Amino acid sequence: MTISIKQVNDAIAFGNFTSEDLISISDAIKYRRSQLAKAAKRGMCIGDKVKFVGRQGRTVVGIVEKINRKYIIVKEQANSFNGGLFATNWRVPASMLEAA
Repeated sequence: MTISIKQVNDAIAFGNFTSEDLISISDAIKYRRSQLAKAAKRGMCIGDKVKFVGRQGRTVVGIVEKINRKYIIVKEQANSFNGGLFATNWRVPASMLEAA
């Protein structure tokens, strides 16, 4: 039996959970989110070409410069959007990055 996201959301929103139950659900979500971020970081190396959706919905393409504990430093490739004169460094959570 497959449970849909809508069913899970409805169960949380309208269920008879206690405060302790909701804290437990929140902890499980935080744990899973950190596991996904760790897996994403393990799959990246310095020099990999990546992309992410930046501010204002713009897709940014760049190269991994450094892998920190919480964030990946991505050097945006110079392009016509930024005048082609310089490259911007971005601190991005690993879960937001995908291979370009």
